[in-house]
Formats: sequence, structure tokens, C-alpha cells
Amino acid sequence: MYDETEVLADFAAIPADPPHMRDICSQCDRPSTVCYCSSVPNPPLCPKSRIILLQHPAEEKRCLRTATMLQLGLEADRCLVFKGKRFPGRWPELNELLSTSNTLLLYPSSAAVDINDVAKQSDNNNSYNIVIIDGTWPQAKAIYTGSPILHSIKQIKLLVSDTSSYIIRTQPADGCLSTLETAAQALSVLEKDETYKEKLLQPLKVMCDFQLQNGAVSHQSKEFRIKNNTYPRLIGKRLNRVLKNAENMKNS
Repeated sequence: MYDETEVLADFAAIPADPPHMRDICSQCDRPSTVCYCSSVPNPPLCPKSRIILLQHPAEEKRCLRTATMLQLGLEADRCLVFKGKRFPGRWPELNELLSTSNTLLLYPSSAAVDINDVAKQSDNNNSYNIVIIDGTWPQAKAIYTGSPILHSIKQIKLLVSDTSSYIIRTQPADGCLSTLETAAQALSVLEKDETYKEKLLQPLKVMCDFQLQNGAVSHQSKEFRIKNNTYPRLIGKRLNRVLKNAENMKNS
């Protein structure tokens, strides 16, 4: 049986006022003390091309996601976000965007062409709808497989040797980039202007610097750690496929 005296004492220990909640920035949804909005391009950048993010619902739950940085860094109509697992889903306007001839899908398939080749063949007046699947590699693959409309879009790939600036998060392989970095790289190439990469990545650098100064550690990719025998777990089939795919992309 419960001791009523102890139960009443427990209730008495509950504070009358709710605990103090941290102030949250209305733009980036980060606590005000770690807000990165001062490093976001102001005014927002307005490229000729448009970024279309097909975002897996699980991405919304990540506290250190980069898609928000991209949305804040570009004019509202230059970055459109659609959430779901299959597309076009309930958005008729997305169906129209995905069906236009100037739409490109950033997806590392065997049919994908180097984005630099696309840029070489376009003049300064060309604009594109650049579709990026926002999620982990398994999520992105599931979205692609479950969305037949994506299969008919011209596919492009980024061939980069740069290490991701998102150093507080472990990437699957060297050369893997965050959503923000992928979009910034793509815009810089297609717009033929490195300003997009320089300015759009500033919030990411600010956030990572703050996290490192407050206890976070710099992460190497899983590929790097496996090659150097510092990865703490056995390599599963899925990770092995991701690493092989990344290696094939480098050699293609």
C-alpha cells in the first residue's frame, strides 16, 4: 500500500510555476543563444534556378537539419519544400514542376550526368528546377523507388572531392554532402557563380563552430573510419552498399 504521507510530500515538491523555457528564434527554430540567423544572406539570394526539396517526414525531427538554412538563405519562391514519402502526392503544382523540361533531379544513378556538363551546355539565361531528395540515403532511395514520376526526370550528379563542412555529423562516405551543401554546390555550378556556395554555407559553419566550442567533436565519415580501422561497429550490408556506391561514383 502507498504511504499517503509520502504521496502528499511528492506532490508538495512539484514546483508551482512551470520550468523556465529557453527563448526560441522564430526564424530558425533554434534556441536564441545558438541562433545562426545573423549569418544568413540578407537580403536572401535570388538565383534564376529554383531548388525543390522532397523532404522525408523524419527530417523535421532532426534538431541540426540544414534545409531550414537553405530556405532562409533563398527567396521564398526559390526554395520550395514538399514533405512526404511518395511524390507528387497531394500537390498538383509539384506534378507540374516535376514534368517540365528544365527540371533536373540530383540523384547518383548510373544514368546521371555530371552537373558540370549541363552547365557547359547552358547559357546565362537558362534556369532549372533542381530537385533534391532530403533524407538519409535509405530514405532517399525509398522515395525515389516509390515515386515513378522521378524516374523520367533528367538525372544529374555532383562529383566533388571536398569534405563536408557539416563536421558535427557523421557522413556515410567521403564526398557526401548535407542538403544545404548539395544545393549550394548545384546553384554555384548552374548559376556559374561561387557566391551561392560562399554565402549559403555561412550559417552551417557558424552552427558547427558553436557546437565544437561547446563540447561537440569533429566527425570523420564512416568510410574514412573504416579505412583507418577506427569504426567501432561491424559493417552491415546496407552501409557496405552505400560505401560501394560512393566509390563507384568517384570512379565514374
